[in-house]
Amino acid sequence: MAAAEPAKRRSSGSRSTGRGSSSDSTRLSGKDKAAWAMRSAAKQLEELLGRAPESVSSLKPTDDGWEAEVEVLELERIPETTSVMGSYRVTLDKEGDLVAYERTRRYTRGQIDRRG
Repeated sequence: MAAAEPAKRRSSGSRSTGRGSSSDSTRLSGKDKAAWAMRSAAKQLEELLGRAPESVSSLKPTDDGWEAEVEVLELERIPETTSVMGSYRVTLDKEGDLVAYERTRRYTRGQIDRRG
């Protein structure tokens, strides 16, 4: 049965991102659904930016889907504590498709966040 799923995705005419179908997200609950949303946000942002995310620092459900804060290494420097990081707000719809993203912050890796 699992072998038929990739063929089903290909035949739908949509580009496969490895996220699974929307029915996959409706079958999940609680912790599994949040983990699915985190992976989906990180993967799609990586596809757009061409850089692998370092972490997902926050995730919250919204009325329309999910919102995540994803940390990305933007400029690697030596020593590592001087590398430039970007924090991106990623908005997903209920099916896990990225509908918006924006960089909300740029900082050095060694910087301590002093916001309230």
